[in-house]
Amino acid sequence: MAVLNKIRQRSVFLIVIIALALFSFVLADLIRNGGAISQKAANTIATINGKEIDRTDFAKKVEAASRNFGPNGSNIQTVNYVWNQEVRQIVFDGQFEELGIRAGADEVNNLLREGLANNPTFQNEAGVFDNAKMQEYVASIKSNPVAYQQWTDYKISLGKGALEQTYLNMIKAGVGVTLKEGELAYKMENDVVDIKYVQLPFSSIEDADVNVSDAEIQAYVDKHPELYKAEASRNMRYVFFKEEPSQEDEDALTADVAKVIPEFKTAENIEEFINVDQSSALKYDDRFVFKKDLPTTVADTLYNVPVGEVFGPYKDGKFIKISKVVAQTQLHDSLKASHILVSWKGLGTAGDTERTKEEAKTLADSILTVVKSDKTQFLTLAKDFSADTSNKDKGGDLGYFSPGRMVPAFNDYIVDNNVGDMGVVETAFGYHVITIEDKKNEQKAIKVATVAQEIEASEKTINTIFTETTKFQIATKDADFAEKAKESEYVVRPVNKISELAENIPGLGTQRSIVQWAFNEETKIGEVKRFDVTDGYAVVQLTAKASKGIQKVEDAKASVKPILIKEKKAEMLKKKIAGSALADIAKNQSQTVKTASALNMKTPTISGAGTEPKVVGAAFALETGGVSEPIVGNNGVYVVEVTKKTPGSGLDTYMSYAAQESKTQANAVNTRVFKALKEAAEIEDKRANFY
Repeated sequence: MAVLNKIRQRSVFLIVIIALALFSFVLADLIRNGGAISQKAANTIATINGKEIDRTDFAKKVEAASRNFGPNGSNIQTVNYVWNQEVRQIVFDGQFEELGIRAGADEVNNLLREGLANNPTFQNEAGVFDNAKMQEYVASIKSNPVAYQQWTDYKISLGKGALEQTYLNMIKAGVGVTLKEGELAYKMENDVVDIKYVQLPFSSIEDADVNVSDAEIQAYVDKHPELYKAEASRNMRYVFFKEEPSQEDEDALTADVAKVIPEFKTAENIEEFINVDQSSALKYDDRFVFKKDLPTTVADTLYNVPVGEVFGPYKDGKFIKISKVVAQTQLHDSLKASHILVSWKGLGTAGDTERTKEEAKTLADSILTVVKSDKTQFLTLAKDFSADTSNKDKGGDLGYFSPGRMVPAFNDYIVDNNVGDMGVVETAFGYHVITIEDKKNEQKAIKVATVAQEIEASEKTINTIFTETTKFQIATKDADFAEKAKESEYVVRPVNKISELAENIPGLGTQRSIVQWAFNEETKIGEVKRFDVTDGYAVVQLTAKASKGIQKVEDAKASVKPILIKEKKAEMLKKKIAGSALADIAKNQSQTVKTASALNMKTPTISGAGTEPKVVGAAFALETGGVSEPIVGNNGVYVVEVTKKTPGSGLDTYMSYAAQESKTQANAVNTRVFKALKEAAEIEDKRANFY
């Protein structure tokens, strides 16, 4: 009791102690996990205009999109697709909210009617969209969460589409062209000028004779920073160790395959021997082939092997093979036939026909009777009855084809019968009324049975390759990567300017893990790592890091240097021009005076010089007979003399030109608006941390 009384007396003190203990426990857990704010940041894949994109929600959308892309879409392609959708939605939503744009229920319902009008599920007996049918459908899927969510998402997407269209239409309404601008468009197209000119081409001075310093390139980049923005990038180099069979592996497989020859010669059931007993990598193909169909390297020999004999072992691509000539015959290598395909209900070729198989057979036999007595009826009957839409309008003409190309029963009929013969053959497509039109180039054909085994790396070879890879990896940690590769005669492959969201490494294919490693903050320049890649290993070294910003001189040089060379050439050529008469200028520079007629500003192309908008524009600014100062164009320096100016005849109204210009500008709104909104948005992109 005394103890209990003491506890009661100190109850407040104990409560405080327990609270502090609990608080310290929670605080320690927060610190251990980076804190609540840090955890939230870790689950945020991006922030766009202050709106955070949750990692989990983004992942769900990527998963859904990947199903639509199918097996051909890569993960990064899918991520980029979803990313663009998210950016578009957020930047547009900001505009909708700011302007108070809303999509009403009636508007969405109208869009639903338009979008579903041709869907039979939502049509009544008259083939017209029925709102009751739509309501019935929605009620039927409410018990299916996935289907109902898809329907909800569809309605939301329609609403957002309506909002976006309203917003863009508001902008388009402000994009107008006056009649004066229409008149200008008319003049650009119809006012013409004739000129004489002398061109001093840039090509008359060799690039090597023009010096451009790194300082000049840097100055140009500093002057035009908006043109030379650079994303973060990495440079690396690698050596690829391919897991491929050795000569020892090939020789061992050749010896093993050779042991099969005695059994192969005496095998009675060839197909079972190849497909089952030997588990051949290539299955038995029971057809006759010509010399041209045989492996090129052994065609001459194999074509002349006696029936029953075995040839090989021989290497063909990635296989070791032995081949036995099973049979020999004479075949035409080119066949020509026409057919009328009569289908019946239940076949893939049936379309909307309701006839039974028995009715189809009766019809096919009737058609055969008619065409046998009058071949000219084949064309008409094919149009009327053939289910083969690819050739029914050509009288069922299949053209020339090689033996074995058609399904077996069809092929056998043509091979076994003569030109002019007609008959009915049943296949999985229906009944074919066939007429054999032609057979050409009869020659020897052989039926070849082949046991093929793929040449694969043995466990010993795989272990050897792994050992070589590991040795090289270890050796490069304390030595020059390139020198060590050279010592072992390995090929070093450089990879430059890889971006943070890249996934393909030239020569290695899709290798997202390598890119992620290169961009990891803990990966240092010079660091080496081995990666398991398709068909082997890659030992990779990170060689350089570049942060987001303005391009360095060495990166900008390829694009800036030609610009500066052109500018310097222009100054050099301008200094060479002496006199004002075209004939004197041409003579002094070993050029000729050329002429160009009917030039306009809409398509400013000068015959013999190319597209030169500055030159044509300068010509229009001169009076007839006037001679220009030197003009720097796209392809050289020009001096122009105007010989004739012919204005367009004019129009009573320029409404049509104004309307066309207005339409052109309005059509550009959709892409330009999104581009502008995206560029103006504040975007913090962390996708590379998760993908």
